[in-house]
Amino acid sequence: MKNNIFINKYVMACAISIVIALVGYISMSTLPVEQYPDIAPPTVMVTTSYSGADENTVMKSVIQPLEEAINGVTDMSYMTSKASSNGDVEISVYFKQGVDPDLAAVNVQNRVTRAQALLPADVNKIGVTVEKRQNNILQIFAVRSADGKYDEDFVSNYVDINIKPRLMRITGVGNVQSLGNTYALRLWLKPDVMAQYGLTPNDIFAAIGGQSFVSAVGSLGEKSGNSYQYNMQYKGTLKTVEEFNDIVLRTSGGGMLHLSDVAEVKIGAMSYNFTSNIQDRPGAMFMVFQAPGANATEVNARINKTFEEVKATMPAGLEFVTLMTSDDFLFAAIHNVVETLVIAIILVVLVVFFFLQNFKATIIPSISIIVSLLGTFAIVSLAGFSLNILTLFALVLAIGTVVDDAIVVVEAVMAKMEGGISDAREATRQAMNEVSVAVVSCTLVFMAVFIPVTFMPGTSGTFFTQFGVTIASSVGLSCVSALTLCPALCAIMMRVTEGKKEGKGIIYYTKKAYNVSYNAIYNKYSRSVQKFIKRPLMAWTLLAVAAVLLVFFMRSLPSGLVPQEDQGVFLVDLSAPEGTTLQQTREIMKQVEEKVKKIPEMESFALCCGYGMLSGAGSNFATLVVRLKNWEERPGMNHLLTLVMYRFYFDCQDIKNVQVTPFEMPQIPGYGTSNSVTLVVEDPSDGNLSEFAKQTEHFLAKLSEQPEIAAAMSTYSERFPKYQVDVDAAQCDRAGVSPADVLNTLGTFCGGAYIGNFNQFGKVYRIMAAASPEYRLDPSSLQNIFVQVGDGRMAPIAEFVSLKEIVGPANIEHFNLFQSITCYIQTGSGFTEGDAHKAIAKVFKEEMPATASYEYSGMSRELEEAAGSNATAFIYIICAILIYLILASLYNSWFTPWAVLFSVPFGLMGAFVFAYFGNLLSLPGMDNNIYLQTGVIMLIGLLAKTAILITEFATERRAQGLSIYDAAFEACKERLRPILMTVATMIIGMIPLVIEGGAGANGNRALALGVIGGMSIGTIALLFVVPAFFIVFQKLHEKYQGAPKMKSVEVKTEE
Repeated sequence: MKNNIFINKYVMACAISIVIALVGYISMSTLPVEQYPDIAPPTVMVTTSYSGADENTVMKSVIQPLEEAINGVTDMSYMTSKASSNGDVEISVYFKQGVDPDLAAVNVQNRVTRAQALLPADVNKIGVTVEKRQNNILQIFAVRSADGKYDEDFVSNYVDINIKPRLMRITGVGNVQSLGNTYALRLWLKPDVMAQYGLTPNDIFAAIGGQSFVSAVGSLGEKSGNSYQYNMQYKGTLKTVEEFNDIVLRTSGGGMLHLSDVAEVKIGAMSYNFTSNIQDRPGAMFMVFQAPGANATEVNARINKTFEEVKATMPAGLEFVTLMTSDDFLFAAIHNVVETLVIAIILVVLVVFFFLQNFKATIIPSISIIVSLLGTFAIVSLAGFSLNILTLFALVLAIGTVVDDAIVVVEAVMAKMEGGISDAREATRQAMNEVSVAVVSCTLVFMAVFIPVTFMPGTSGTFFTQFGVTIASSVGLSCVSALTLCPALCAIMMRVTEGKKEGKGIIYYTKKAYNVSYNAIYNKYSRSVQKFIKRPLMAWTLLAVAAVLLVFFMRSLPSGLVPQEDQGVFLVDLSAPEGTTLQQTREIMKQVEEKVKKIPEMESFALCCGYGMLSGAGSNFATLVVRLKNWEERPGMNHLLTLVMYRFYFDCQDIKNVQVTPFEMPQIPGYGTSNSVTLVVEDPSDGNLSEFAKQTEHFLAKLSEQPEIAAAMSTYSERFPKYQVDVDAAQCDRAGVSPADVLNTLGTFCGGAYIGNFNQFGKVYRIMAAASPEYRLDPSSLQNIFVQVGDGRMAPIAEFVSLKEIVGPANIEHFNLFQSITCYIQTGSGFTEGDAHKAIAKVFKEEMPATASYEYSGMSRELEEAAGSNATAFIYIICAILIYLILASLYNSWFTPWAVLFSVPFGLMGAFVFAYFGNLLSLPGMDNNIYLQTGVIMLIGLLAKTAILITEFATERRAQGLSIYDAAFEACKERLRPILMTVATMIIGMIPLVIEGGAGANGNRALALGVIGGMSIGTIALLFVVPAFFIVFQKLHEKYQGAPKMKSVEVKTEE
């Protein structure tokens, strides 16, 4: 017989297993390691700047033409835009998952090219940058001057010159964002001196352009009889401050007017928008972003290698400070998973030993575990997956599953030997004849469960696919091992122990404990199931109750996407009162720094003033990055990042004039910068923005009153002090000057102008011109700024313009072309993001006008789309259909498979019951998230596998001539031990995931508790309802499809 091949040829069986393990081991060493697979959708960033322009001007003249051109680009999902008061432009175009990021960037670039003719000349001069970007931050690092020898500008530009270019050359680095000031050649103009000489800014710019340029000047001696030919070269653009100082502006009467006479020329900063403090020392902070599709771990390794190389050449006193790296959480989580893996294997082996009381019998399933797990790495590699938290997590869950098939084989062989067959080979042959079909059918059913999930779209589909393929392949390999290696090892290792004297060792006491406990369970179960199967109505009643409870708990359990984990880093968005200068903001933030130093769990921190991670650019904004100590150094719930963060938040409440907003980065990289619910309130009517802002503020106030919401805020504010500039057109006409000339002159002196470039330190820097700061302090300064009028005289610009004090926003945003306001919402304690979404929908409908609308962005958008679809329920149905069709084919019956399928709702109900009560106890991560849903899908397969052990043997006994009732009862008694073994190994294998803390604990807990609840309640139920349903459906089968053929079964048995 086919089943006997590997019993006789055990060397072949061992060789097959060794090959599987060896290939798996080699694949494991070559697999890339990352936190999550490439889940985030591709993003293309469009950036530029319009020097001196306010946010309204930027929005109307730059962003709107670009938006209209970009809108509708192929496979675009949505688009956000932000115009800043400092002239910065930022447009983010998000694409559907699976889109080629390179192609997306090219398509956006083509659209931008169409719009460039509509943009202001100053913007085209600077250029519009289009680049693919993922919001995944690989590292946040800082360089600081430990001894205070160097200032922030030096440190920032040292990194720009010596470190940033090297980082940008690393494959996988998408961008390096600097939160520091870049060098530029600054021309600090003196308007009053210029007026004395009758010079305008354009005169200065023309002189610079006329004397700092490149030119081809040819050669001498070409095609001549000369001995040499000489190439000629012009010195080109000016390179030093002295050369620029010597630029001639005018010559008269033998004298010369130089640039140094009307302006101070010096190396300064391109903008004075940032100031950084790295642990009480001057320095600069930088963020390294991942390129789409890159492997985070490999890129981080290259970055760290670059840092080590750079350290050798850094000036004395400069040092690196690591504030965040994605490897921290990744390696901590992987360490926990591997640790759990080892513990689970040990526990599973102990459970097997308890049931079999035989070292040799225990070794066989243990070897099967190792072969199956190692072989899985080869399939993961072939599928193009990486070694990430999902695939490793699947392997932990697989431990309790891959051992099932081996347990069934070994237990069947032991049962035959205990029944009187002394020859191990014969016992193995007979056992394999009985269990082979059950093993194959169980495996096929379990693997079939994960086939539909591979077709799911979006983020959930990526999660389910990688998890499902990994665990299904491990179970498939365990089936191969159970049919090849296990019978071979049983035939050569198993021996009859009856009649032999046993000492009072570990086996003796284990057997004694097992016999007492198992016999008690067996006798109690036999009596109970014998009574239960006589009352099929009770089984139907329990099924109805389970179905009702399943629906109730599914609806009651709040939804989520991925549990937020302790990542070891939190950020704080800080806001001083609107209009606060950068220097004043820095002074205010010193109080916040003192609070940070008091955090006992803190390892390092950095503060950057001038930029808020949520608020954007602005002199009154700041960002604080706080890195906590390693998870092992802060054990216990009191030291979890969330609690540390909120303790810091409440500690800062006594600081005046600062709004403190701490937040964590999103759990899945690439979905924005915050883990908060990101809500975008839109005004499609394009009405009055101030009125719309008041309505949104009222909405957020009402939303904050909901129990599901801890805090609701927006960074939008119209309280920034401004001056509205009005031009007297009549006065301009009388003086012979145009309003445009007046405003251009005002903009150049007060806002700055980009003149050109100069080369220094091997880089290209901008030449920026503006009036010296003392000439533009307040409205009275306009008397010292002059414009040239029609008759050539210089008139104070105050004659033509008037200033009016107003207030307005610092930034204006658009979402899909509509003006919008971005809101950040924190969920209340004990509630999930799904609860928050329901509260938002309710309050928005009550408080906002009908013309307003809202959308989500980032991770919140994914959750909303997942909640709005019935994909998960549809997957459950498809799984059930596949199981039914496979079982119908194996049993050649349309009725018998229902006995298996009707056992599944009990387990699903158990999973949601445990998750529901876990949520009531406020255990982190206990909501209807992807982890729980993955566990539920796996439960369908596990419970079906367990039920098949009963129906398969009941069908076999019925074919041997027993009555339907007796066949069901005998199957229950015969298969109780292997069922208890498989369930116990699964549940005990999950326990380490429940109690494990540290990185990744919340996701582990969600899945493990669901599986434990489903397997415990589901197994208890199916041990009773499956035989009852088998009796019902076997009668229907025989009534409509005929009784089983006894003869063929007998021949098979005899053989």
